[in-house]
Amino acid sequence: MVRDWKVRSSRFAQNSFAFCCLCLVIFMAAPAVSMEIVGRVPRILILYPYDERIAATTAAGEGVRTRLLEATEGKIDIFSEFLDLSRFPETTHKEKMAHFLTDKYAERRPDVVVALGEESASFIVTNRNSIAPGARILVTGFSSGTARDMRLPSDVVGVFNEYDITKTFELARGLQPQARHLFIIGGSADFDRSWLATARAELADLAKNYETTYLEDLTIDEFVERAAHFPPDSIVLVLTIFKDHAGRNFIPREAIKQISATASAPFYGPYPTYIDYGIVGGNMVTFEALGIAVANLALDAVAGRPIANVDAPQTYIADARQLKRWGLSESDLPPGTVQWFMQRTLWEQHWLAILATLAVIVAQGAVIAGLLVERRRRRAAELESRGRLLELVHLNQSATAGALTASIAHELYQPLGAIRSNAEAAELLLQGDAPDLKLIKQILVDIKDDDQRAGDIIARLRGLLKKRKEIDWKEFDLNEVISSAIQILGPEAKRRNIVISSRATEELRVRADRVHIQQVILNLATNAMDAMLDVAPTDRRLVFQSRLTKESKVELSITDTGCGIPGEKLVGIFDAFYTTKPSGTGLGLPIAQMIVETYAGKIWADNSPDGGAVFRFDLPLARNG
Repeated sequence: MVRDWKVRSSRFAQNSFAFCCLCLVIFMAAPAVSMEIVGRVPRILILYPYDERIAATTAAGEGVRTRLLEATEGKIDIFSEFLDLSRFPETTHKEKMAHFLTDKYAERRPDVVVALGEESASFIVTNRNSIAPGARILVTGFSSGTARDMRLPSDVVGVFNEYDITKTFELARGLQPQARHLFIIGGSADFDRSWLATARAELADLAKNYETTYLEDLTIDEFVERAAHFPPDSIVLVLTIFKDHAGRNFIPREAIKQISATASAPFYGPYPTYIDYGIVGGNMVTFEALGIAVANLALDAVAGRPIANVDAPQTYIADARQLKRWGLSESDLPPGTVQWFMQRTLWEQHWLAILATLAVIVAQGAVIAGLLVERRRRRAAELESRGRLLELVHLNQSATAGALTASIAHELYQPLGAIRSNAEAAELLLQGDAPDLKLIKQILVDIKDDDQRAGDIIARLRGLLKKRKEIDWKEFDLNEVISSAIQILGPEAKRRNIVISSRATEELRVRADRVHIQQVILNLATNAMDAMLDVAPTDRRLVFQSRLTKESKVELSITDTGCGIPGEKLVGIFDAFYTTKPSGTGLGLPIAQMIVETYAGKIWADNSPDGGAVFRFDLPLARNG
């Protein structure tokens, strides 16, 4: 928290020109006193003119303390004393404080005394021989002109701050070019009156273009009342209010906060401690900067280096919130003005997080774009693969139909031959004198049944040969497909003396392309029948068995009684172009594997304990089946 501090501008008019020149010559001619401390840590005494509530001196003192501790890595003794000269300005109090400090530091004499403010400087200069004999005296918190007026000894070195109220007025005039009224506010304490006198002298020429009013010797309530009724086109310069007309003591910034809260015009002031307490801004010296500067002088002093007076840098400071409150444009501020309490933009507050977020978004966008491209490529590859699968399935179907052509032709010949025989018999009956109509009717029924049988055979053959462009997803009972496949295989199995049996206990519904699953069954079954060519005709058996597994999979096993599969060949039996048949292409089993895996299934082969091979595949159970 920034606090107030009494400071006073130079008043050259109060001194004769000859005296000023004499003081200047004395200061310039005075030799620099040096010192060096050996064998112990340095001792620094900081004198505060008031109590700890006056934050300006507290802020400066903390600047001194922090800088000293940092520069010496803590190898220094720092003492602080609050003289409380604002509430107790009497001579008797000063004398008592001098005796107290003399006794207190009798065994620990300070090497350097830092006096913060004009009152502290006067006090230590008066009592230096008793409190800190031989110590370097450093002062700050007032102007060089005030130092000359105080007739400080030549060996007293300071950091001086020149408060120029005209620069604060220039800032206000730039922000309010239409203003026609000027109010200057000051309290009733001696220091307040001194500030008012300085302002009258320094603003005399600039105030001629304004209707100027000096508000002094008022109570705090009267200040509040007057400020609430200032004309809107007013500039208000507030100096210090340590005491009001009723004799009440104040911390100046607290008084200013109370007055400005309901004011009808903007306030300006010369102290940074007034920022955040109602003023728009002013030309200022920060108390922290004063503390750091005087601490640097103290460090040089204890190191034995020569030291000299230093002028504290000034700067324009403005409260961004007050600019907004009064509708003042920051573009009208003097160049280099520092704005406090600026509401930073989202970018200024979180630029790193925003950049990180944008980087993540860009990265995610790139990943998503890459995934979309990859998805499109994968989709195209899947479509191409599916098209090739359909082509392979069709070729495999054609090959299967070709392999079964003789059996199918033989099976088709039977109903066609029966139709011909029944037709000839009916014709002979009709040529008689009294045809037996009941017998003819029965013959026609037989013809119709034989025709249906022939039509079913042709339909199954067409199903094998039909070429499709898309997968026909449907839900069906796997047992029905098994029965259909057995009907297709029946004639060929009969021709080879193979007995086919099927074991099914319940409806097992799956979701796939019915024709594709039928083709898998035909591929596995024809391979099984081929595997039994060298087996005695009486031992040729082909068994179909379907069941529901514990994992809710529909499993079909096709078992033959052939010679089985050699153990070393089980691993690569589903590899493309792998075959044990002289006329085989090696594509039947790979195609069967591709079809099963397309529908999220699995296919594998093994040998039966009773001899022969067992081929199994499973498919997911349809959930609504």
